[in-house]
Amino acid sequence: MENSAGPKSVGAGPVSLKQQLDLYLHFWKFISAFLFLSLVLSLLYLRYAPKTYFAQGIVILQDEKQAGGEMAGLAELANLAGRTSSSAAYVNDQTQILRSRRLLRKVVESHELNIGYYVQGKIRESEVLRDLSPVRLVLIEPRHPRLDSSVHDLWVKRSTEGLEVWDEYGPKRPYRQGERLSSPIGPLGLLDRGGANGWTGVIRIQYRPVDLEVSLLQNIVSVESNSKEQSFAIRLSVESSSPEKGVRIINSLIEHYDMDRSKDKETVFRNTSSFIDSRLELIGRELRSVDSRIASFKQQNSLADIKAQREMTMRDASDLEKKLADYRTQLYLADLLRNSSGADQRGLLPSNIGLEDASVERAVKVYNDLVLERADLLRSATDQSPTVLRLDENIDMLKGSLHASLENYGVGLREKVRVLEAQQNGLSETLGNIPEQEKGYQEIFRQQNVVESMYLFLMEKKEQNAINASAAPANLKVVDFAYGYGVPVSPKRAYVLLAGLLLGLGVPVGLLYVRFMLDNKLRNKKELEQLVGAPILGEVPKGKEGIVKDHSRTPLAESLRILRTNIAFMLGPRKYPGGAVLYVTSTVAGEGKSFISTNLASIIAQSGKKVLLVGADIRSPKVLEYLGIEHLKHIQPGITQYLVDPRISVSSLVIERPKGFPFDVIYSGYIAPNPAELLMNGNFRGIVDYGRENYDYLVVDTAPVSLVADTVLISEFADLTVFVSRAGFLDRRLTEVARDLYEKGKLKNMGMLLNDVELKSGYGYGYGYGYGYGAQEGKVGGKMARSFRVLAVAVQKLFKRRNLP
Repeated sequence: MENSAGPKSVGAGPVSLKQQLDLYLHFWKFISAFLFLSLVLSLLYLRYAPKTYFAQGIVILQDEKQAGGEMAGLAELANLAGRTSSSAAYVNDQTQILRSRRLLRKVVESHELNIGYYVQGKIRESEVLRDLSPVRLVLIEPRHPRLDSSVHDLWVKRSTEGLEVWDEYGPKRPYRQGERLSSPIGPLGLLDRGGANGWTGVIRIQYRPVDLEVSLLQNIVSVESNSKEQSFAIRLSVESSSPEKGVRIINSLIEHYDMDRSKDKETVFRNTSSFIDSRLELIGRELRSVDSRIASFKQQNSLADIKAQREMTMRDASDLEKKLADYRTQLYLADLLRNSSGADQRGLLPSNIGLEDASVERAVKVYNDLVLERADLLRSATDQSPTVLRLDENIDMLKGSLHASLENYGVGLREKVRVLEAQQNGLSETLGNIPEQEKGYQEIFRQQNVVESMYLFLMEKKEQNAINASAAPANLKVVDFAYGYGVPVSPKRAYVLLAGLLLGLGVPVGLLYVRFMLDNKLRNKKELEQLVGAPILGEVPKGKEGIVKDHSRTPLAESLRILRTNIAFMLGPRKYPGGAVLYVTSTVAGEGKSFISTNLASIIAQSGKKVLLVGADIRSPKVLEYLGIEHLKHIQPGITQYLVDPRISVSSLVIERPKGFPFDVIYSGYIAPNPAELLMNGNFRGIVDYGRENYDYLVVDTAPVSLVADTVLISEFADLTVFVSRAGFLDRRLTEVARDLYEKGKLKNMGMLLNDVELKSGYGYGYGYGYGYGAQEGKVGGKMARSFRVLAVAVQKLFKRRNLP
């Protein structure tokens, strides 16, 4: 018969670490197979999973406010106006501009990033850049209204006649260069660039709306500033399907940002130059008019040079007039600046026009900076944005302060002019003898000086503005142009392999742990001893043998010989004379008590003893079935017949050496409807007495004790009771039955036998039987080590494959 065992389990008592390891190592084949499969799947994932590559570049922003010179004090004035102008705020503003949809849209449109080209492989497809694609998509109507509303996929394949194209709306169709393809996004064209390369594959071309691509780009582009507040370093990074694509995106973003800032500076210089040119034109006309008046006045009055005798007096008058001209010039410029600021609500004001009041000049520069910053913010925000509104308040407040400063400055200048004019009137009285013609000439001459000085001053400012425009500092300094890493950042090879290793070990171990935790079956001798407390007679290993034959050296035969020795030790001096009576019982049916009974009878008989095997389980007889002589039950009387009619001779019940077995047999007979009552009538003593008188050993196969009381009814005749428990079959909770019988002495001289033990399991099994007679070879540890070496070699070969990432 086949004597099978179930799964291993953690015992009821304390288990050592080595026993736990042995328990799991018993399933080393299962763990090794799962580990190998997990690593192979990890390598396949690394081979075919979409790769993500990292690219980054570093730039340093150039802030004019930090350049010193005339701009050095603007930060304090801005703080007084309620605006924070620290380096951190400036860098944060610029990072927002760098990530703005306006700049990213320029990047997408300049490189057509919204059109993706994907070369299809056997398992997965890979993206290629537009310049490397053998086929290029052309939008015949770039402003078609449907281009901004839908995503469209187009497949292209080379054929013998040219190209074949198809999409989800139509079948394959041939395409010739220059033809128009109708599509849901408008007419399209294809540019074949792969003929020279021998391209024969399939390419999927995907068009995405520009706004959608900008949103996708915003999600993958990262713009980070240095952690230090005073640092202007900016790190731009992106994760894309290829390093080349990431490098292209970062460099293009830097380029468009630089162009955008340069355009802002050009706007400031252009507005200043336009203002100066308009002033020069106006003052030039006035200067020509004064020159004409002087020429006409001299011609009409025939005036000569100022006479020497009046030089001293006129020198004082000239100095006075010079001061007066300077003050009038400052007053004119102040009025001019005030009128210019009122012409546009928030327009740029001319700076550095020559006002001697440094506070007014600084206020004008701060005002212009705020106007420029507002213009920058309006590119990525609305005029109702909180930041813009706050900036408008600062501009209005600063403008009011500027008006007040100009007004106070004008009042002071007018007072000085008034004082100088009073002095001039007093000096005029001393010059009463100067001819009226000469006085008129001096008035015109003084007006000429004022206009001429203003003209020369504006010409100087125009030249300075041109120099500043040509020598404007760079918007940023590139520390590192974008560079990509050839190693993908996702999936990470080390992490995937580590996860595969952990899953390959953790999942099978976890499954085994759950299996062990849910297992409530009896597993080993140590458990049996702890749960019952009775002495252990031995262990019978799992095997496929039936009844052991003479001179057999199998593990089953050796375990039965050990059992035979232990039984002899347990019997000792017996109460009754004659042969020994051995009862074999179990808790429930199916634990192998009939199998043990027949083999125990055979192994005792092989030692030269005369043995009688009695099948006393009259409810479910199995003895004849094990011996292969079931046909005799129809012609041979058994125990049931004897219990009913004790007049039958016991010797007539004996089947002598059936099929050549070295023992005799009395089988149970037919199945009676009242077996308990039959066993209680006392007739079973006749069978026992006959066995004691005629045999050395009487092996009695009895009924299970947890279901019926048959065994207990006849237990008084036993010299020793072999209680069989089957490993992997009996529920641990049912061991309470055996424990109760042992502690209360209901079964005489009871000893436990663990049946169906697997030799190579954990908890100390695997010692083997049959020393020197073909004992078990190839222990678990050696086989497992060899398998792991084979596994390591296989994984190493997979690692060395060149096509693996």
